[in-house]
Amino acid sequence: MKPVIINMQSLCRFYVMGDQTVKALDNIDLRFIKNDYAAIMGPSGSGKSTLMNIIGCLDTPTSGIYELNGQSVAEMDDDELALVRNREIGFVFQTFNLLPRMNCLSNVELPLVYAGIDPEERRERAAAALVQVGLGDRIMHRPSELSGGQIQRVAIARALINNPAIILADEPTGNLDTATSHDIMAIFERLSGAGNTIILITHEEDIARYSRRIIRLRDGKIESDGTR
Repeated sequence: MKPVIINMQSLCRFYVMGDQTVKALDNIDLRFIKNDYAAIMGPSGSGKSTLMNIIGCLDTPTSGIYELNGQSVAEMDDDELALVRNREIGFVFQTFNLLPRMNCLSNVELPLVYAGIDPEERRERAAAALVQVGLGDRIMHRPSELSGGQIQRVAIARALINNPAIILADEPTGNLDTATSHDIMAIFERLSGAGNTIILITHEEDIARYSRRIIRLRDGKIESDGTR
């Protein structure tokens, strides 16, 4: 039996807007096990962005349980949440979020700087991560010298650098053309085959079909949760 990475029970996230209470997430029960490869889908306002923010420890639930690797995230303070974000979660964003003045190596090693890792080890690990995503010959290039697909590969390498429990990808192909999108998804497929746990947020059916599990949200509730 594979270990449970994420456990959510009766999880709610409500926002008070004036005299109204918006139920962004309403009584969510979800579990992700090690090596899960899941896509979270839903129309605008379904709650998928809120769910992503909570999974990524960028937000906390109003009520309910959220456990990451057996730790209760719902009870953590801001410093503890920041530590979990750096150590346990590798983020891949639609907008890449690379620093333009830094080369690929420096961008990828940033999470290790925050973790206090020795500079020589940082460089070695960052270079190895870039080789893993097929950019061993672009280590010293800046983002402006790369294509969109190459920039996203750098972002994936950065997400891998701390050997996180989860790779959380928010619309990772949203700014890419179709051919490049499928190249990027082939990398996620390889990472999944190597044992990584991957959660995608996407509105694209063809991208979701790369995953082994599709979770659909509507009005803050789980509409369906099925394996492929």
